[in-house]
Amino acid sequence: MEQYLRVGVISSTHGVRGEVKVYPTTDDPARFKKLKKVILDMGREQRELAIESVKFFKNMVILKFKGIDNINDVEMYRGMDLLITRDQAVRLAPNENFIVDLIGLKAVTDDGKELGVLKDVMLTGANDVYVIETGEKKEILIPAIPDCVLDVNLEEGTILIHLLDGLLDL
Repeated sequence: MEQYLRVGVISSTHGVRGEVKVYPTTDDPARFKKLKKVILDMGREQRELAIESVKFFKNMVILKFKGIDNINDVEMYRGMDLLITRDQAVRLAPNENFIVDLIGLKAVTDDGKELGVLKDVMLTGANDVYVIETGEKKEILIPAIPDCVLDVNLEEGTILIHLLDGLLDL
């Protein structure tokens, strides 16, 4: 299980006073209002940044970090991930999971057949779609609905799938 969760990616600077535009990778961008700090993932090292102010513009979040008051001080952060620790994460409802925890789980049908490994989750609006990669490197798309996804067991590393008629048809 990942120790950190990504909540955004710095896309560019904003103005000359050290603000950055962040593309949110969280379901609820308003959650940035409640965050006091984030972790900047700089590849080989990480840096904790305290949030001074939060604004919203279109689909972006504008962040100002304490102690960073110049565009030159944030220019190098473009394209870097902003992370939070799990204790800062939003509380999940029953039967909800973070996508990062689902990636890599083994998908097994309710009749015992191994389908493959969950490689991605597509967010479609109506319901999520699990992308399962088979041993033959083919993709199977499974709607993440109660009729299809019967159980997610993070401890065992498995997802129990019921294949509805037509799901495997080309």
